[in-house]
Amino acid sequence: MRPLVISARLRYWFDNLMSRGTPALTGLLGLATVGLVVVLAGIVLVFTPSAVKGPGDALWKNFLHALDAGTIGGDDESKPLYVAFMFVATVGGIFILSAFVGVLTTGLSDRLAELRKGRSQVIERGHTVVLGWSDQLPTIIRELSLSESGRTTVAILADRDKVAMEDELRDKVGDAGDVRFVCRTGNPADPADLRIVRPEESRVVMMPSPAGDSPDIQVVKSLLALRHLDWPKGRPPSVAVIRDTGNMPAATLAGGAEVTIIDAEDITARLLVQSRRHPGLSAVCTDLLGFEGVELHMLAEPSLSGVSYASILQRYATSTVLGVRHNDGRVEVNPEAATVLQDGDELIQLAENRAAIRLALEPYRVDTSAISGNGKSTAVADDTLVLGWNDRGPTIVRLLDRYLTEGSTLHVAATRLDVDTTVEGVRHLSVSTSRCDPTNRRALEALNPASYEHVVVLADDELEAAQSDARSLVTLLHLRDIKERGGASYAIVGELNDDANRRLAQVTRADDFVVSQKMISLLLTQLARNGHLSAVFAELFEPGGADIYLKPVDEYVVPGVATTFATVIEAAIRRGETAFGYRRSDLTDQAPAFGVRLNPDKGEAITFTEADRIVVLARS
Repeated sequence: MRPLVISARLRYWFDNLMSRGTPALTGLLGLATVGLVVVLAGIVLVFTPSAVKGPGDALWKNFLHALDAGTIGGDDESKPLYVAFMFVATVGGIFILSAFVGVLTTGLSDRLAELRKGRSQVIERGHTVVLGWSDQLPTIIRELSLSESGRTTVAILADRDKVAMEDELRDKVGDAGDVRFVCRTGNPADPADLRIVRPEESRVVMMPSPAGDSPDIQVVKSLLALRHLDWPKGRPPSVAVIRDTGNMPAATLAGGAEVTIIDAEDITARLLVQSRRHPGLSAVCTDLLGFEGVELHMLAEPSLSGVSYASILQRYATSTVLGVRHNDGRVEVNPEAATVLQDGDELIQLAENRAAIRLALEPYRVDTSAISGNGKSTAVADDTLVLGWNDRGPTIVRLLDRYLTEGSTLHVAATRLDVDTTVEGVRHLSVSTSRCDPTNRRALEALNPASYEHVVVLADDELEAAQSDARSLVTLLHLRDIKERGGASYAIVGELNDDANRRLAQVTRADDFVVSQKMISLLLTQLARNGHLSAVFAELFEPGGADIYLKPVDEYVVPGVATTFATVIEAAIRRGETAFGYRRSDLTDQAPAFGVRLNPDKGEAITFTEADRIVVLARS
């Protein structure tokens, strides 16, 4: 029994040694080599001492024979016993080296497989951490490449294969400039996995709406996991996206005060409603939120302390003032014209970049004769047709009821009819519904779109993004054909998921498109890079703040008369509004601006047509 016990213990010891991996096996083979060389050197010294010059020479020759099989060809054949000993050393060395090569090959393969798993820690500082895989990632990385002035790293942690994530991003993003992205595989809701991307050393943590089922639940769990980490240097700012407005309270509690939560459903609904009222708004918001073109900045100007807001609007040469951040932290977008700038206040400005902001040599002159005497247009009741339905539908109905006048009607036609609850609390609108497949030409014609002033096409959230956009495109094409054949004049606003489909949708000649995923991605990136602007965006996109409008030119200046944008600014401030751009009607089909120009030269002569629009900030 004793030999059996010893044998079992040896096997057990060998199994444990093997489980320790390549380093242990390499060490074992090294010991075997040393043992082989030492034993054979001792044998040579005992039986053939004349063949060597001493112990050192014996060890060296045995070592060379163990490592190189060709060494045996140089042995003295007159000493057969010595040749036999060296042959044993060579054969033993062959076996050991073969095993060593096999161990190294296996170890390298295992290491490559381990690296492919994406479980190694990210050794970065000041990087951007993105938790969860999302369709918004390509847009986020492209925007980061435009916003960064130096090399930066984006570390992405998601429950997907590392190599697959990196390949997909390379295909969709292409040249990312100075932005380098590294992907790691792990659960963003697991504190242990979160440590892989070292959020405690990051500059900002971003949580876009992840792909898959229950995205809001995944974001909330990630927010909770972040609270379980240690933050020796303080917690960096975090921004998260929630799709369903109903999950906002839970996300706010999970994230805490350090996290900015974006309500994607509410913001998208507001953009759709405002675009329905003012076609071209999505192009304005894209330019406003993107890092390509103009950007928002906050800058103090002590020399203007004591000057009124109305006067300040004409004092900057290369930027447009939109509001004031007071020294007590309050943000006012489009404040009262008589508001006086105080010491410590900062001006909210729209400019190409921060370095481009500079004061004009003298205030711009205003041509008062070009200012229109027309008052504000009076809202009248109108009829709206909504084709399709999604989770943003109820918010859209409530917002339309808030903005539209008494007697307006809203008809919802969709294959999904769960609209009844949206009628609760509606005061101004008369809401009706019908079952209809908007992609069916006969069913669409039966709705008589020509009898409506506005048609809104909603994306179907129950379908994949590509399939939903395909259905929207078919519907938009039908609407264009019906409009052209019947000579109708209704305005069309469509909702798309993928910005790549916007170019395809241009053939439908819709008045505006809201690409919800891109808008939320742009806002997420802006808040991540410029957290100090969160109050400004809250004013623009939350209830009760200043709204963006595209209003007829003749409410500000006389069409057909050469004027300047400085005159437009003066006309707007007299109405309690802030003008910061315009839209040319003859360029609405030309990408990427679609006729929109923000922060124009105040002194440049321009002649507007009646169809052009002025982009202003105003209180609703």
